[in-house]
Amino acid sequence: MNKFWNWIKNEGERTLYLDGYIAPESWFEDEVSPKEFKKELEAATGDITVYINSPGGDFFAASQIYTMLKEYSGQVLIKIDGIAASAAAVIAMAGDMVCMSPTSMLMIHNPATFVWGEESDMQKGIEMLSEVKEAIINAFEAKARLPRKQIAKMMDAETWMSANKAVELGFADEILYSEPPAQVTDFMFDRVTVVNALMRKLPPVKAQPKPVNNDGIPYEQLIKRLELIKGR
Repeated sequence: MNKFWNWIKNEGERTLYLDGYIAPESWFEDEVSPKEFKKELEAATGDITVYINSPGGDFFAASQIYTMLKEYSGQVLIKIDGIAASAAAVIAMAGDMVCMSPTSMLMIHNPATFVWGEESDMQKGIEMLSEVKEAIINAFEAKARLPRKQIAKMMDAETWMSANKAVELGFADEILYSEPPAQVTDFMFDRVTVVNALMRKLPPVKAQPKPVNNDGIPYEQLIKRLELIKGR
């Protein structure tokens, strides 16, 4: 069995690395690989972090891994540190949280296969690929919440996404190592609150012998203007 995954356990933390081609040997016809992966996944409990750096591979392997991760009892954190393309992008959608390195890439495209035979065999291959595409769209739609037609067009075009674009479209949640956006409080857009705050900073009119501000406007007139704005 040529394993494409590796588990690391350090002080109670569980980390899974998916590197390289997903299922370099046939997963669909292999009774060992799926069982071995599931056995190792369920060997312990607790949250897990999954690092993905893969150009893709076997869709059926990706489908089973996606399902196993979705059904896992703990939280699943996906970290794309290199590339998550094709089938690997499907696995990435299983995370409760999907984070991308600022230098990583996500790629989605249409499924492909080899078909041998006569015309009817070719037609069956086309029908099979169409259904596989629908299955893949299910995973992307559940995560990104984009219309199916939009996802289908993105797959037709073989879409490559930077970390910024993946977060923007909903395929990922965060960019690793980046500062969180500044929180903007509601009061900044509340006219009455802003005016009240400004008026509290002005000195009393009586305390000014000639109350005039820097623009040459008497404080008394300025306060009247603020009162007018406040009352709108």
